[in-house]
Amino acid sequence: MSLLDEEGNQDESLESKTLSAEDQVKDHSTGTRVVAGQIFLESGKSGSQSENEENFHSQEEEKENSLEELNSPEVSNLLNKDLEEAEIQSPVLTAIGGTADGEPCHFPFLFMEKEYAECTADGREDGRLWCATTYDYKKDQKWGFCESEEQSNKRRQMQEAEDVYQIGMKILNESSKKAQKKVAYQYLLKAADMNHTKAMEKVSYALLFGDYLKQNIQSSKELFEKLTEEGSPKGQMALGFLYASGLGVNSSQAKALVYYTFGALGGNLIAHMILGYRYWAGIGVLQSCESALTHYRLVANHVASDISLTGGTVVQRIRLPDEVENPGMASGMLEEDLIQYYQFLAEKGDVQAQVGLGQLHLHGGRGVEQNHQRAFEYFNQAANAGNSHAMAFLGKMYSEGSDVVPQSNETALQYFKKAADMGNPVGQSGLGMAYLYGRGVPVNYELALKYFQKAAEQGWVDGQLQLGSMYYNGIGVKKDYKQALKYFNLASQGGHILAFYNLAQMHATGTGVMRSCHTAVELFKNVCERGRWSERLMTAYNSYKDGDSNSAVVQYLLLAEQGYEVAQSNAAFILDQKEATIVGENETYPRALLHWNRAASQGYTVARIKLGDYHFYGFGTDVDYETAFIHYRLASEQQHSAQAMFNLGYMHEKGLGIKQDIHLAKRFYDMAAEASPDAQVPVFLALCKLGVIYSLQYIREINIREVFSHIDMDQLLGPEWDLYLMTIIALLLGTIIAYRQRQHQAIPRPAGLRPAVPQQEPPPEHQPPQ
Repeated sequence: MSLLDEEGNQDESLESKTLSAEDQVKDHSTGTRVVAGQIFLESGKSGSQSENEENFHSQEEEKENSLEELNSPEVSNLLNKDLEEAEIQSPVLTAIGGTADGEPCHFPFLFMEKEYAECTADGREDGRLWCATTYDYKKDQKWGFCESEEQSNKRRQMQEAEDVYQIGMKILNESSKKAQKKVAYQYLLKAADMNHTKAMEKVSYALLFGDYLKQNIQSSKELFEKLTEEGSPKGQMALGFLYASGLGVNSSQAKALVYYTFGALGGNLIAHMILGYRYWAGIGVLQSCESALTHYRLVANHVASDISLTGGTVVQRIRLPDEVENPGMASGMLEEDLIQYYQFLAEKGDVQAQVGLGQLHLHGGRGVEQNHQRAFEYFNQAANAGNSHAMAFLGKMYSEGSDVVPQSNETALQYFKKAADMGNPVGQSGLGMAYLYGRGVPVNYELALKYFQKAAEQGWVDGQLQLGSMYYNGIGVKKDYKQALKYFNLASQGGHILAFYNLAQMHATGTGVMRSCHTAVELFKNVCERGRWSERLMTAYNSYKDGDSNSAVVQYLLLAEQGYEVAQSNAAFILDQKEATIVGENETYPRALLHWNRAASQGYTVARIKLGDYHFYGFGTDVDYETAFIHYRLASEQQHSAQAMFNLGYMHEKGLGIKQDIHLAKRFYDMAAEASPDAQVPVFLALCKLGVIYSLQYIREINIREVFSHIDMDQLLGPEWDLYLMTIIALLLGTIIAYRQRQHQAIPRPAGLRPAVPQQEPPPEHQPPQ
C-alpha cells in the first residue's frame, strides 16, 4: 500500500468498519473472546450453564413438536392469510402523469415481451423511470412515471456523480505516481461538487492535509460542516478535530467533545480512539478508566482482526527533535545509497542481503515501501541458495496469499517443512499453524504444540503467541492461564500486536491475573496505535522533510488527538520552531506548551524539560521559577535527565524558585556529569565558575584587616621579606618590558592603521544553559 495514498485507504478501512448499535453491543459481550486474531467462545461456564445443557434434549423435542404444528393445514391457512394481508399493507407506488395518473403501478407488468417487477427506464431516451398500471402494457397502454421530474433529475445527477467518483477511485488505487493521483483527485473534486458524500469525505481530508490538493482549511471546514449535516461520522469526527485544535474555527473543547461523540456513535474508529485517550488522560472530560477501556477495546478488536500472520505493517515513530540534532540516526530510516548497496549485494548472490531486502519489502518500513512482488523474488533467490529463513517466509506468503502469490496450503507446507527440518523457528511456527488449523494436513494438536514449543524455545514471537493461545483455550493441552500469560508476555517483548491484545483482554477481564483497568487500557492503546491510521506518521514526516510544515503540523495534530505521544511532541516541536504559518504567532507557544504537556504526561523526557524551559522563560505562560523547578526535578528523578540535573544545579546556584544553596548546586552539577559524558565539559566550566563565586563569598564573609593584623610577616618570611618581594616584582616588570619590546620589533605595522578593538557584548542575564 502506498503511503502517499494512505488517506484513501484509511477512509475505506473506516467505512468498512462502521458499526451498528447492535454490533457495538456484540463487541462488549463477554460470551466471546478474540485471541490471536481468532474469535473463541468464552470457556468459563456460568452456574446456569449446566442446567441449560440438561434441558437441551427437552428443548429439541419442543422444537420438533412446534415444526409438526407449523406443518398442519390450519397453521398453513393462517400463514397464507397473514402473507396476503402483508402484501396489501405494503406501500403502493402511484403513477405520476402519463395515461394513468394517480393509478397504482402493477407489478409485474409485461412490456416488449418481458416482465418487470419494478420501475424501469427501458424504452425512454431520457432515462426516467416508469411503470404500467395494468399487466399488459401493449394491450392497455396504461402507464405513468414512478418519480417526479425533479426526483428523476436528482437521481440521474447522483448516478453521474457516482460514475465520476468510481473513475477517480480507480485511478487513485491503481496508480502510484503523484501526477496520476492529482488527476484522480480532480475527478473526486468534480464528484464532490455534485454532492457525492464519499467524494466529499475524500476531498475534505485532502484539503485539510494538503494531499494532492492545495491545503485549504477553510474549504475543508465548509465540507465537513456539510457532511455533518448529512450525518457523516467522518465529517463529525473531523469537525470535532477542528474545534479541538482551533484550526479555521475558534477553539472549543465542548463542541469538539460533542462532535467526537456523534462520530463515535456513528461507528468512526478514530473518534472512538480520540474519546478513549480523552477519558484516559482526563482532557475535557472527567478521567474515567472504564470509559477509556470501552472505547479502546472496541477499536482494538478491529485492529486485531486485521492482523495477519506477518504481523501487519511496521509503524515508524520518528521524533523531529532527535532527527534535527542527528539526521538519520534516530529515525532508523535507510538511506537510498545504502538500499542500493544492499541491492547490489543481493544481485551478486549475497543470501543475507536477499533475505533482509525480502523482509523489508514484505513488511514495509525504514523508508522502503511494501512490495510483495520484490519480496517474493528476493526470498525465492535466497531459498534456491538453501536459506531456511527465506523458505519459511515463502511459506508464510503462500499460506496467506496475495495479488502476487496465490494462496496454496500445499506449497506453503512444503516450504515450512523444509525450513523446519533445518531447525528454523519461523518454519516450525508455520508448520504448527498448519497442524493447528488443518491447512494442507489433518488437524493434529499434539504436533502443533510440539512445533510451537520448538519455535518458542528459539525466541520466535509467533511460536510464543500461538503457544500462549493453546494454553489459554485449552487446545491440545490442559487450560493453564499462568502459562498463557507467560508466553503472551514473551511475545509482547518481541513487539507482537496480538500478544499486547491478548494481555489486554486478560487484564481487562481478570483472567489469570488480578484485574487492572489501567494496565488493560495501556495495552489496548498500544494495539490501537498499530492500526492503519498510524501510516499517517510517515506521511506527516515526509511532508515536513519536503518543507511543507503546515501540512505536517495538521497531520501531527490529528494523530496527537488520537493519543500518539510522538505526534504530540512533533507537533509541539514544529510550533516551537515557528515553522507553521497556519497558526497565529500569539498562539504558537501556548499550543506548543499544551502538546509538550501531553507528551510529558506520557513519559517523554525532552517534553518534560521543555515544560520547565517554557515556565522559566515565560513562553506561552507567565514566568514561574517554582513550576520550572518542579518539571526539572521530575525529569531528573523519573528519567534521570542530565540536562534537567544541570538546570537544577543552575537554579540552586542562583536561588531561582528555590533557596540559594551552592553545595546543592555542586551536587546536581556532579550528578549531571555522571549521568551523561556529554555534560562533563559544561559541568567543568560551571564548577570553575562556582569555585570563583565560592571564593569571593568566603572572602566577603571574613574580615581581611583582622586576618592581616594577626600575621607577623617578619616571623613568617624573615626580617628582610620586603627586599625579597621588591626584587621579585622588579624581575617580573623587567621580563614583561623586554617581552613587549621584542614583540614590537618582530611585527612592523603599516602606517595609518590601528588594530580593531572588538566590541564586547554585555553579559546575558541569568539563564539556565540549554
